[in-house]
Amino acid sequence: MTATREKAGHPEDIARLVVERLNARDAEGLADLYEADAVLAYPIGNEITGRDAIRAAWERLIAAEVKFEVEEPLPTVIAGDLALTSTKPKDGTGGRVQVARRQADGTWLRVLDRPES
Repeated sequence: MTATREKAGHPEDIARLVVERLNARDAEGLADLYEADAVLAYPIGNEITGRDAIRAAWERLIAAEVKFEVEEPLPTVIAGDLALTSTKPKDGTGGRVQVARRQADGTWLRVLDRPES
């Protein structure tokens, strides 16, 4: 049976859901927060495309057993069905940025993600 996971009702919900799923070691649930052909720029200078590749990247990060915390969101910019979201890292350096798209059911998924500054 497939687990029912919370969907992002607002673009800024995705950052919280990412942290929750990372800490739950749920790579499949993390991949579900991305559109099928989304791009993840991680690590810096590398881009991976597609939900399967994104799930594999999160699996590697989960294996490192790092504990993650929710970061303060910066104001979201929305234009139609696109949203630019960002958070300020707790260490105060750089920023994390993402583009999300509103889906037909009104929820949001990431299209572009750069989790490191």
